[in-house]
Amino acid sequence: MKLNPLGDRVVLKRMEAEETTKGGIILTASAKERPEIFVVISVGPGGLVDGKEVEMVVKPNDKVISGGYMRAGVTIDGEELYIVRQNEIAAVVED
Repeated sequence: MKLNPLGDRVVLKRMEAEETTKGGIILTASAKERPEIFVVISVGPGGLVDGKEVEMVVKPNDKVISGGYMRAGVTIDGEELYIVRQNEIAAVVED
């Protein structure tokens, strides 16, 4: 199943925590912190939203940091996804 967001909404998936540190230490499940970085799954068309023109600047596969509280997600095909407005995204992460 595929989610196609409307307006200025973006579908995000939380990225998995790293299994090892930069120093090579393998982390147990309890030692991993929940990551705050998400990957963009799909993006709405933008356009006229609440009387204002919105241009979508994020695109699928971008890594982003959400600036707002992440509400409970929706589970589709076993994956927990989040639907947020583009203005709730604080930054795009570049490698």
